[in-house]
Amino acid sequence: MLEHLLTEQPNPASEGIDARSTEEILRIINSEDRKVAEAVGRELPAIAQAVDAIVAAFEHGGRLFYVGAGTSGRLGVLDAAECPPTFNVPADLVQAIIAGGEPALARATETTEDDPAIGKKDLAARAITASDVLVGIAASGRTPYVLGAVNEAKRVGALTIGISCTPDSELSHEVTIPIALLVGPEVVAGSTRMKAGTATKMVLNMLTTASLIRLGYVYGNLMVNVQPKNSKLTDRARRIISQAASVSDQQAGELLHAAGNSVRTAIVMGRAHISRDEADKRLRAAGGRVTEALRK
Repeated sequence: MLEHLLTEQPNPASEGIDARSTEEILRIINSEDRKVAEAVGRELPAIAQAVDAIVAAFEHGGRLFYVGAGTSGRLGVLDAAECPPTFNVPADLVQAIIAGGEPALARATETTEDDPAIGKKDLAARAITASDVLVGIAASGRTPYVLGAVNEAKRVGALTIGISCTPDSELSHEVTIPIALLVGPEVVAGSTRMKAGTATKMVLNMLTTASLIRLGYVYGNLMVNVQPKNSKLTDRARRIISQAASVSDQQAGELLHAAGNSVRTAIVMGRAHISRDEADKRLRAAGGRVTEALRK
C-alpha cells in the first residue's frame, strides 16, 4: 500500500546520488528544494481558508491544536512552542500533540502512530471543544494516530484541517479543509523529513503567523505585542516604538514608560499624540489592532 504513495516513490532526479561528489549531491538537494515553495503556493487558497477559520476560532475563545507523528509531530511542536515568545500569546492558545509524547521529540518512537485509539485519547485529554480547531499533520495522509485524533475532533464539533503531501489522501477526505502539498518524491525515497517536512513547516508558519497578524499582534511588520520583561526585550520594545511612531529612542523610552510598558499603547500615543487612557480606549474598540486604533 505504501509503495503507491507519492512520498514513497523513487526520484529520477536523484538516481545514482550515492556515486556523486559532495557538491553534486548538494546541488540535487537544492534543486529539489526549489519545488517546495511552488507546491505551497498552489495551496494558498486552502491555506487562506484555514487561516480565516483559525482567526474566527481565536476571536471566540477557541484554541488551535496540531496533531502528528514522527517528523510531522515534531514540526507541530516546534511551531506551537514559538508562538508565546514571538507573539506573547498564552501557552495554551496553540498546542501540539505528538504520538509518543515528549520522549518522541528527541528520539523516534513511531510505534504509537499506528493506533487511532491513542490519537483519539491524547486529543480528548486536552478537552478539545467545538470552539477549537484541529490541524492533523501527516505527510502520507494516512497515519492512523492522526486520523483517530481527527475523528475525535469531528465528534465534538471542532473544525478540522489536514496537511498532507500526497494527492487524494484519506486525511484530505476526512477533514473540512484539506491542504495537499504535492512536493513530489524525495531525494532519498520516503525521507519525508526533507521536502515534505520543509513544506509542512512553511504552512504551519503561515497558519499561526498570518492568524496572529490578522488579530493585531503585528503593526506594519513589527512585533508589537512584545513584553519588556528584561533588558533585551526592553531595548527591542523601544526600537519598535521608535520606528513605528517615528520618534527618537529617548522619546520611545518615555512613551513606553507612560504607556505602562504596553508597546501597542505607546505607539498609538506617539502617533496620535493622545493620552494613555485615550490610546487604551481606541485599542479596546479596535480589538487591539494598532492600524484600526489609529483610524479613530
